Amino acid sequence: MFLLHKHDSFWIFLLVSISIPYLAFSISGFIAPTRKGPEKLASYESGIEPKGNTWIRFQIRYYMFASVFAISDVETVSLYPWAIGFKELGLFAFIEVIILILILIVGSVHAWRKGALEWSQFPNIQVREAKAELTLGKIYLSIQ
Repeated sequence: MFLLHKHDSFWIFLLVSISIPYLAFSISGFIAPTRKGPEKLASYESGIEPKGNTWIRFQIRYYMFASVFAISDVETVSLYPWAIGFKELGLFAFIEVIILILILIVGSVHAWRKGALEWSQFPNIQVREAKAELTLGKIYLSIQ
C-alpha cells in the first residue's frame, strides 16, 4: 500500500484516526437541521439573556487563583512517578524531592500572604476593616 510495507499498519491507523473526526463533523453537518434566526444567533449563557458589553475585564484574582491551582496540580502529578520509583532512585532523589516540597511550601506561603488564595472581592480591604474593628473594640472595652 505504501512505500515502506513494514509500517502499513501505522499508516492505516493514522488515516483512520484522522478521518473519524472529519466524518463525525461532516455527517452531523448534513443531518442536523439549520434554522437561522435572531434567537439562534444570540449568545446563550445558561438561559440568561446577555446584557451589556461582552468585552469586560476579568479581575486578576481569577488568573492568580488558576495559576496557583495549575502549579500545585502539575507538581502533585510530578510527585507520583517519584513515589512509584522511590526504592530505585535512592537518597539523592529523596533530597531533590524534599527541596521541591520546600520550594512549593515557600511559594504557597508567598501566594497566601499576597492574597492570591483569597476569593473575596477586596481581600486586603476586608482584612484592614477587621483589624480596625478589633482595635475599636479594644478601645471601647478599655473606656468602659
